[in-house]
Amino acid sequence: MHIVLLEPEIPQNAGNIARTCAVTNTVLHLIKPLGFSVEDKYLKRAGLDYWKLLDIRYYENFQDFLDKNPNAKIWMATTKAKHVYTDVTFGENDYLMFGKESAGIPEEILLQYPDTAIRIPMLEAARSLNLSNSVAIIIYEALRQQGFPGMLQEGELHRHTWAEAKPKE
Repeated sequence: MHIVLLEPEIPQNAGNIARTCAVTNTVLHLIKPLGFSVEDKYLKRAGLDYWKLLDIRYYENFQDFLDKNPNAKIWMATTKAKHVYTDVTFGENDYLMFGKESAGIPEEILLQYPDTAIRIPMLEAARSLNLSNSVAIIIYEALRQQGFPGMLQEGELHRHTWAEAKPKE
């Protein structure tokens, strides 16, 4: 799968999203202009030691992204959408696009994707969720629909085993 950030502004959000991409084997696409340097200490700190696991690609603008990904099925995450993200079926090579924190995806772009614009339900009085939270919510739904390909679905204890557990009565 692919996460696309259109003109992201906050390095901590981009770093958290990069970490989410690394642990889910999701490609991260960053469309310029970026509101930070990719060498930013906050960006690196949020991603911690996951940068070596990350497949990250950069684009000069949205048209450059489209030119380099001509057959991409792009889901546009926006508070303005008519469709809820849980009501659609994601494909294994789909692109999930998110706009910049201060303005989202421009309406001129959204108008080109009416059938693939999706939203996360929230109270009307709330403006939006944090960008990195929104990415995590939608990518994990998309991966859930696909059975979490290649991902561990069970964990092990470090000092004990689950066989030692005593079920509550």
